[in-house]
Amino acid sequence: MSRRYEEVLAEVDRDKVYQPEEALELAKETATANFDETIEIAFKLGIDPGKNDQQLRDALVLPQGTGQEVKVVVFAQGEKAKEAEEAGADVVGSEDLAEKIEEGWLDFDVAIATPDMMSVVGKLGPILGPKGLMPNPKVGTVTFELERAIEDIKAGKIEYRADDGGNVHLPLGKASFEVEELLENLEAVCDEIVRARPSGAKGRYILNMTVSATMGPGIKIDPQFARDMV
Repeated sequence: MSRRYEEVLAEVDRDKVYQPEEALELAKETATANFDETIEIAFKLGIDPGKNDQQLRDALVLPQGTGQEVKVVVFAQGEKAKEAEEAGADVVGSEDLAEKIEEGWLDFDVAIATPDMMSVVGKLGPILGPKGLMPNPKVGTVTFELERAIEDIKAGKIEYRADDGGNVHLPLGKASFEVEELLENLEAVCDEIVRARPSGAKGRYILNMTVSATMGPGIKIDPQFARDMV
């Protein structure tokens, strides 16, 4: 461990379960790197994503945004391409955009496509899929409502999904955010995770919650905070 990490680790009681506001304040204090670190939340859920009725994937809009600029590309043509450009998409295209991606260009954060473009986008599955960039109707990135989709993403809409171990990681904002802003985003995230509980999940659902800065140690939050929102 670096000296910097050892110093911030000493500020955290690894055996203590903190209340949300206290944990977020501590996460901000441990964000001592020379850039504006992201404050993140990690959930360990009592689910088995290998079973169809226990998978978890969706999207939500953080009320205070993510604090970072999001580059959006849109696969569309005709009037829908014009709509995407006017709504603030960073890059708009169809076959030409697909060719650019096939050549190795991936300088974007989110891809949106109109349904009629999925025959083109589908061929990019081996490239976009592993990076979590494939448009998906379940999270609203395959749609004809481009203006709304782009505005939501620019405003702080984020996708999430449970990994094979039942873990979910989401950003809560930047270390430069006020604690109140981070707390509002945390409440929205907890509300979403509880709302999206898979039908097949039995027993205890949220096993633990941990917040951390990008380069900081994990800080445990009392899972009851999320369970109380049911």
